[in-house]
Amino acid sequence: MKPIVIFIAVLFVAIATDSKSYSQDEFPILEGPYMGQKPPGKVAEPFAPGIISKEGWELEGVFAPGMNEFYFTSNRKSATVTGFRQHNNVWKKYIEFPRTGEIVFSPDGKRMHMAKGYKDRIGDSWSERKSLGPMFDRKDWGIMRLSASAKGTYVFDDYKSNDVIRISTLKNGKRQPPKKMDSVVNTGKWTAHPFIAADESYLIWDSEREGGYGETDLYIRYRQQDGSWGPAINMGDKVNSDKAEFYASVTPDGKYILFNRNFGKGNIDIYWVDAQIIETLRPK
Repeated sequence: MKPIVIFIAVLFVAIATDSKSYSQDEFPILEGPYMGQKPPGKVAEPFAPGIISKEGWELEGVFAPGMNEFYFTSNRKSATVTGFRQHNNVWKKYIEFPRTGEIVFSPDGKRMHMAKGYKDRIGDSWSERKSLGPMFDRKDWGIMRLSASAKGTYVFDDYKSNDVIRISTLKNGKRQPPKKMDSVVNTGKWTAHPFIAADESYLIWDSEREGGYGETDLYIRYRQQDGSWGPAINMGDKVNSDKAEFYASVTPDGKYILFNRNFGKGNIDIYWVDAQIIETLRPK
């Protein structure tokens, strides 16, 4: 199993924050879009430094469709998801629960995918976690993250099968058995955490492979005019570094990419960058 997976899965003792950071249970008043943060430019920078991104590990930052909810995972006595909701322009913590799978929202915002399970939105709350069924709830598959398109296509990782990514489509409304994606995606080490665009026009994932900048890097490939998938493209040094970058997602408004950067020694932060890089890298 990859080092990052082991690190995230193991229970940790909470790490004390420095004098410039708020404690795990304290947050300042946050007002305005994007948790009150000034949007980044074309070079990745920490998301909400000292508030969300601080000492210890904070990861899997994701906005829900509508941009009025934000969720991230932190290290307490165990991995814990904290959710914020914006009301009257002010962000307040409204929910907290143990992590049982990395959170990705369906494009319509009605479903919170959590690896092999999911929760459905019920009013202002969420249902109990449900299983995706025997097609996915296999003991020999280690799903960490499952991402869904507007058409209902699922793309997910599997660390129990030597770190591969699989895809499952809908045909005439019927779920098709997952298939391993081609070697363009499933090359290198630690291949994981796929994110498929709502319109299926691109796929982002992380992997460690030759020609990268350090440890795991973020890669992207685009859907071509004939419906096939194009080559893997490293997302470059404005996103990647000599550290490990992983778990990318695009904000539902399409403007920013959030991802994690692992600095080692128990410190993982959430970063973000202008999503215009997706168009910049798109083959002409």
